[in-house]
Amino acid sequence: MAAAAEFQVAPTIAPGCTRAGILKSMTNPAPHGARRRWFPALGAGALLVGAVGYVGLVDPHKPDSVFPICPFRLLTGWNCPACGGLRMVHDVLHGDLAAAISDNVFLLVGIPALAGWILLRRRSGKSLMSLPGVATVVIAALAWTVVRNLPGFPLVPTLLTS
Repeated sequence: MAAAAEFQVAPTIAPGCTRAGILKSMTNPAPHGARRRWFPALGAGALLVGAVGYVGLVDPHKPDSVFPICPFRLLTGWNCPACGGLRMVHDVLHGDLAAAISDNVFLLVGIPALAGWILLRRRSGKSLMSLPGVATVVIAALAWTVVRNLPGFPLVPTLLTS
């Protein structure tokens, strides 16, 4: 009888833990570390909202606005695939679709299409960017760069002079 009593172990709780803490962790599905994973996404979302808000308030069509100069255009004199993108976002935010198309139709159509394609691939469990997908995006960007810089091409970024 004494040997049987020797092996009986009472339920114990780890040092520093209380029964209330264990019950709380059982009812709270997201541990503290899981909440921290949302902080970068929330920070990026706040930056995106701030940047889009700034582009919506300040008109990038005006030459005196404080926006960065495209380094590709500064070095080559050509419009890059994204030239006119800030003007396009400004025009979309103000409901001027015709001006947005003129500023950068490639980004106007391409960004939503690429985002939708990535979301579909993510939902199906595939890698976000496959090699053929990356090749398609790069070839389309190169083709758009060449076509938009041909003499007489009608869709060029607009710049309002004061």
